[in-house]
Amino acid sequence: MNIKDNVEIVKERIANAQLRSGNITPIKIVAITKTHPASVILEIRKAGLDTIGENRVQEAEDKFPEIAEILPNITKRLVGHLQSNKINKALNIFDTIDSVDSLKLANKIGSKAVSLNRTIPILLEVNTSGESAKYGFIPENIDEILACFEIPGLEVQGLMTVGPLTSDTNRVRDAFISLRRLYNSIKSQTTKNVDKFTELSMGMSSDFEIAVEEGATMVRLGTVLFGQRMIK
Repeated sequence: MNIKDNVEIVKERIANAQLRSGNITPIKIVAITKTHPASVILEIRKAGLDTIGENRVQEAEDKFPEIAEILPNITKRLVGHLQSNKINKALNIFDTIDSVDSLKLANKIGSKAVSLNRTIPILLEVNTSGESAKYGFIPENIDEILACFEIPGLEVQGLMTVGPLTSDTNRVRDAFISLRRLYNSIKSQTTKNVDKFTELSMGMSSDFEIAVEEGATMVRLGTVLFGQRMIK
């Protein structure tokens, strides 16, 4: 089975999850191409997808020149943890930063954006599972999250979370419900760029159907599209 077939299967599974839940929001598929060669991005584009996600700045910087001719037609999202010393490079090669996981990092990105006379679209990563190994804002620290909306140079377009690593689907669902509730709470407490604050990025290959049922607007998929990732 090829990537195009896998994309169609995924779209059908998303549609079925929408029917079960009544979530009528269009779902953006972010193809997670980390550890895969540039040729995979070409295949994804041929299969009709126009958004990719990469975890590491250096890997993307090495890979993207190989597909320069199609890059203007693809939205490139950084979905992995961003180190402060990689901010400059990240802003040069990515269209959005989907993993802004602290107020400190948000301020640094905003400062750089202002110096470049740019506005950077971002998602705020929230640790809804409570797992210590995960990055992200603590849901209870809503004041820190709201402060990000006031930072010059940033356009906060939504929230992102990574579900807990567990076979307990109730725990997974709870993490996604928590993000949705936080999103609704933020929506009611800020008027800053609220019309652009529309995204809930949650759900990966193992749990994207649950995420769609709980209101996701964006799912980040790798394994179900490409098979097991390559070792790097």
